[in-house]
Amino acid sequence: QVQLVESGGGLVQAGGSLRLSCAASGHTDSAYAVGWFRQAPGKEREFVAAINGPGSSTYYRDSVKGRFTISRDNAKNTIDLQMSSLKPEDTAVYYCAAVYNRGGVVVAMTRYDYWGQGTQVTVSS
Repeated sequence: QVQLVESGGGLVQAGGSLRLSCAASGHTDSAYAVGWFRQAPGKEREFVAAINGPGSSTYYRDSVKGRFTISRDNAKNTIDLQMSSLKPEDTAVYYCAAVYNRGGVVVAMTRYDYWGQGTQVTVSS
């Protein structure tokens, strides 16, 4: 069983930065791919970024490329999402998710087995 706990959300002005962290516990190691997703009020949950188990491959949705960076430290069992140049449209609850996968990144939300409780990110204009 894998447990995920997000932290680092908050209120920030447009153009600012936040760093989200996902702490993983249980049977987590470099065999687990991890993704960050977000859900804005009244909208469906959407993919944001993903990283493979070893941390050697990443993938981003187009709207966050160049602004967000996903990284992981398998020794500490943490997966971070560094967000810069934040925009009001980035406002959402952000979730991290994990799936056992020895291949590359996993983008499809339906493939993920384990989810955190989410952390709120609010970007004011």
